[in-house]
Formats: sequence, C-alpha cells, structure tokens
Amino acid sequence: MQYANMGTLNIIAKQRQIPLPSYVLRALMKQILCGIHTFHDSGLIHRDIKCDNILLHSPHGSGFVHAKISDFGFAKYEDLINEQTYTAGTIPYMAPEMFKIPLIVTQKVDIYALGITFYHLITHKYPVNEPTFEEQGKKINLMQGIERPAEITDNLLWDLLSQMLEFDPDKRIIAHDAHIHPYFTNPEAIADISEEQKKLASLANVEYKNHVISNPSYIVAETEIKKFFIHYIQIQQEKQKQEQKLDEEEKKQQEILRQQIEQ
Repeated sequence: MQYANMGTLNIIAKQRQIPLPSYVLRALMKQILCGIHTFHDSGLIHRDIKCDNILLHSPHGSGFVHAKISDFGFAKYEDLINEQTYTAGTIPYMAPEMFKIPLIVTQKVDIYALGITFYHLITHKYPVNEPTFEEQGKKINLMQGIERPAEITDNLLWDLLSQMLEFDPDKRIIAHDAHIHPYFTNPEAIADISEEQKKLASLANVEYKNHVISNPSYIVAETEIKKFFIHYIQIQQEKQKQEQKLDEEEKKQQEILRQQIEQ
C-alpha cells in the first residue's frame, strides 16, 4: 500500500462528532472522481473502492492533502462479454448487479462503490450492511433504490449521489459526467471556497494525476484533515489509558485473591 501520512477516508467517516465543511467534502469528491475517471480511461475496473482504500496524504510543507485511490489487488480490465466466475469487493460497497447471475462486471461497479463511499463519508453509516454476501443480496433485491438520508440536505449533492447509486448499471452515471455534475459547477459551489483554499492555490500549483491544478475548488487544506487526525490520535491514546487502567485493576484483584488464598 502507498504511504499516506493522514490515514484514509475512514478517519473522517468514523468521526461523526467533527463536522465536515461542505467545501472540504466537495474538494475531496472532486479529487477522487478525477482519479477514478483517469483510472477508467485506461480501461480498468478497481473492484474494491471503499473508504479504507482512499488514502489521504499531505506532501511535506505543502499545506494541502491529496486523496489517493489505493489497493489495486482486484483491479482488472473491463470485459463486457465474458461472465465472471467470482465476485470481488467489500459487501456494503457492492453494486446490485454483483448479486445477479450472469455476473458481468463493468466500470459501473466502481461508480456505485464510490457513491457508497461518499454516502458513508457524509452520514457515517451504510444504506445497507448485512452480515453476509447472501443476506446483502436478498436485501438489495427487495429494494427499488437507495432512499435519501436526512443527513443529505443539499439537493444537487443528492442528485449526484442518486445517479451514482442507481441500481440499473446502464442508467448509472459515468465518472466523467459525475466529475462535471452541477454539484461542482453551480454558482453556489463556485462561491463555496474557503479563504485558505484560495491562499493555497495562489501560493503553489498543485500536481495531481499528472495535471498541474491551480483551481482552489480541488484543494483540501491540511488544517481541515488534521482536526480529524488529531482527534483520532487523542481517542486512541485515551483507549490505551483505559486499557492500562483495566490491566492494573485486574492485577490488583489477582494480587488480592492470591493473598487471600495464601492466608
């Protein structure tokens, strides 16, 4: 796995107590969609897009964070003719067609998985998350589509996600069209850029996927992700303290019991 000094998207998805600003969410989504668009242009399917496989890395001294797609162990060239003999991926991220026979896997499975990734990033939950592949398939097959969660109040954001989460792969949006969706291009989106994004854009050109980008709407400020990163470290340190405390108490109880036996 590539080195990433700011963890993965899970560092955000698993911390609902810290708000994610709309301009940070939009920039993260733009970066990731740009990446999957480039990947799909090469004819490949990733087949295991999920929060754990989107790395966050801040080049030393840059002040910004790159979102990088990682773990290409299941990646393969798209084959629209031959039926697949096995499924790949992580259950809550699997597209509805993954549970059907014959199994023809296209790049659209990545789009659905990315829709679930964004859904999880925003709501901190999955729309469907059954314990086994079989149970997930049964639940999905009973559904007409993913319902809009209360946490997503932006109509354009939900319009984009609903197209990414479309159950019919033939109707599901492609990466190129998702990347230029009105959610990213409408006047409100253009106005929703922080002063820090503008400052970072003016200080340096950002290299991303072999393109030099000076558009501040793509920039994720390191300070925004550090809030999640620092809080995560604090939680882990607190857990270690609690575990040490429990260990010490257990040792005391064992010592008391030993002394009682000896008496």
